[in-house]
Amino acid sequence: MTHPITEPSLRFHPDGSADTVAELSGAPSGLGFLGDGSVLVVSQADAKVLRIDTSGSTAEYADFSDIAGGLGNDMLVTETGHAYVGNFGFAVLQEAPKPTNLAHIDAAGKVTRVEGDVTFPNGAALTPDGSLLLAETFAHRISAFDINGDGSLTNHRVWAQLPDTYHPDGIAFDAAGGVWFGNAMTSDDDSGFYRVVEGGEITDKIPVDGAWAVACAFGGPDLETLYLTCNATSLQDFQEGRSAGYIATATVGRSGARVDGAARESVA
Repeated sequence: MTHPITEPSLRFHPDGSADTVAELSGAPSGLGFLGDGSVLVVSQADAKVLRIDTSGSTAEYADFSDIAGGLGNDMLVTETGHAYVGNFGFAVLQEAPKPTNLAHIDAAGKVTRVEGDVTFPNGAALTPDGSLLLAETFAHRISAFDINGDGSLTNHRVWAQLPDTYHPDGIAFDAAGGVWFGNAMTSDDDSGFYRVVEGGEITDKIPVDGAWAVACAFGGPDLETLYLTCNATSLQDFQEGRSAGYIATATVGRSGARVDGAARESVA
C-alpha cells in the first residue's frame, strides 16, 4: 500500500524557530499572499494553485495544467489578487530546454495563458513603473512584461541578458532599481546571489559555498535584510528528492523596493 508524500509549509520567526502552517501533498513551490491573509501555493506535480486559509486548511484555488509544459514552478501574487505562475516547460534531465508560457490567474480565479514564449519561467518581481520582471532560468536572462489595467501582461522583452553560466532562479527588486537573483544549479565558484541592473551589468555578489543559491526576498521592518534560500544538492539529487535547504540573511546596503500593488514577498 502506498501513501502520498506530504510536505510542510513553514513559517519562520525572527529567532530562527519555525512552525508548520499546513501539510501539503506533493511538492509545494511558489508562495504568495492574498489580501485576506490566506496563502496561495503552487502544487508542482499537478500544476495547480492551492489556497491555505488562516486556519491552515487547504483547498484548490486554480488549475493551470492546460498551460504548464511540465511541473508548476514559482509564482508572484499582487495585493490586488492577480497571480502569475511559471512552469518548467520540459522534463528536466530528459528533454532539452524548450519554451512555455506563464499563467495569469486573476482575482476571480480565471486562468489565462500569457502571450510570449519564456524558457523555464521562475522568480518574478514588480517594479514601480508597472512592469513585471521574470527570471528565465534556462534562457540566462531577466525579462520584462508590461502590466495592463486588467492585470494582463504584454510586451515581453529582455531586461538583462546574463552569461550562459548563470541560471537565475528567485529574484528580488531593490529600491535603487537592481534585481537580486539566485544563480541556481551550481555549487562551484559561480554559486551565489548576484545583483544586476537593466542592460545586464552585474554590480554585487554574495558567495554561497557548497550549495545552490535559489531564491531571495527583502524583509524586516525597513526591508533592509535580504533573506537567502540555499539548497545543498545536485541536479540529479534534486530530481530524486535529495537536498538539504537552509535560509541565510545578508545586509547588502540596499533596501527592497516598496511598490504599490506588489505582493508581500516570500521565499519558497
